[in-house]
Amino acid sequence: MGSYGIAYKFAPVILTAIRKKCVYHDKIYYFDILLYYNDLNMKTVSLKIDDSIFGETEKILSRIKKTRNRYINDALDFYNRHQRRIFTEEKLKNESELVKEESLFVLNEFERVDYAD
Repeated sequence: MGSYGIAYKFAPVILTAIRKKCVYHDKIYYFDILLYYNDLNMKTVSLKIDDSIFGETEKILSRIKKTRNRYINDALDFYNRHQRRIFTEEKLKNESELVKEESLFVLNEFERVDYAD
């Protein structure tokens, strides 16, 4: 059994622990929030980073109090979402081109019907 009565098949690693204070009816309560991750869900990647990018990243990390691993994960997640948006935009653009001629034909038909009335 892990802490707080939670059973784990594999030993988790505490990613962060937060203690929150709550005042309710003049009584003070403390809540411990533990965020876990398990290395089995993570992949190990070796990468080479330019010195200038690494130096800037280290400066930023010291200010925002985030681990390098979490920062890189967040950056990759952000970039993946950005790339998916670009792919979707390209797909919509291509599909619009495919139906453009038909759409113009239908629009002209509607205009003819309007003017005929």
